[in-house]
Amino acid sequence: MSERTNAAATADAQTVAQASAQGTVRDSAQAHGLAQAAQVGEPGQLPCNFDATRTFQWHHKTVVAGVEWKNPVGTASGTFNFDAVRWFYDVSQMGAVTTKGVSPVPWEGNPVPRTAETPAGSVNSVGLQNPGIDDYLVNDLPRIKATGATVITNVAGHSDDDYAQVVTKLADHESDMLEINVSCPNVSADGLSTGTDPVALKRLIKRLRPLTDKPMIVKLTPNVTDIRPIAEACIEGGADALSMINTFVGMRFDIRTGKPILANITGGVSGPCVHPMALAFVYKTRQAFPEIPIIGIGGISTGEDALEFLYAGANAVEVGSAALADPVAPLRIATELDALLDKRPELAQALEEGRTW
Repeated sequence: MSERTNAAATADAQTVAQASAQGTVRDSAQAHGLAQAAQVGEPGQLPCNFDATRTFQWHHKTVVAGVEWKNPVGTASGTFNFDAVRWFYDVSQMGAVTTKGVSPVPWEGNPVPRTAETPAGSVNSVGLQNPGIDDYLVNDLPRIKATGATVITNVAGHSDDDYAQVVTKLADHESDMLEINVSCPNVSADGLSTGTDPVALKRLIKRLRPLTDKPMIVKLTPNVTDIRPIAEACIEGGADALSMINTFVGMRFDIRTGKPILANITGGVSGPCVHPMALAFVYKTRQAFPEIPIIGIGGISTGEDALEFLYAGANAVEVGSAALADPVAPLRIATELDALLDKRPELAQALEEGRTW
């Protein structure tokens, strides 16, 4: 057993998780070193004493747009980096894993500082740093699929052409589902986020739909007055499912200098502070559109948080920011939710049949 304190180990665990989210984990050797530094006791055991190394027997699956998940919990795109998390747990045990956003060419991301803490959450402006679709298809997707994981590839672009290029290249590869991130500024929509404009959004999804037979999820921004026209545009354009929510716009100031902390000035707010708002977005969308599959995202730290999304009408959930503090949080939350569903057979049966509460 290591003599390092839980506090020190927690700090190192956060280091590897944050490096993963910010795109500063460059290779598997660096990720392995960071992971080893964060271990307490046996490999894979973190300060929460959750044993992520064992194989779990899942009792409750779900179905999203015709794709079966072994449990209703996936990883959210923004904080998932395979080279980092694979040292902590077997990603194939998740219901699904959603990759970081993939663009047609490599994106360097935004300048630093990229992240700032805030009560019950964080503000980040990473800028979707990624090596591009060609590198992803050679170096990332095959390795993740080799684990047996259900893979959702997150697609990013700055124009409709960007999205079309990535979706076309993914069409003949082994990603199980696609998640279209429409929160990026889009030159095809006069520099605005496509996700805030129902007309531009419907146009984009209608263009992408014929390019692939894979189930297509659209990830929605909460930075709108009413989510329902946005969801309707996705559905009419041919989306198979919706995921919500992406981050809220926010910022922090350094009171010593009077200047914004983030180099990009504003960033995306996530974490437990957004959980009540995220639930409301899912609930309103489910009430308006009873049939469309929904993946709930936002401030999930426990199985109980995830369960609330299922009662709001989600078919599944994704865990993001919690992994910044605890890299095994997605798997831990999946086990907690599985136990909660043991006591809720009606809800569990609905999920297994592709229905919701």
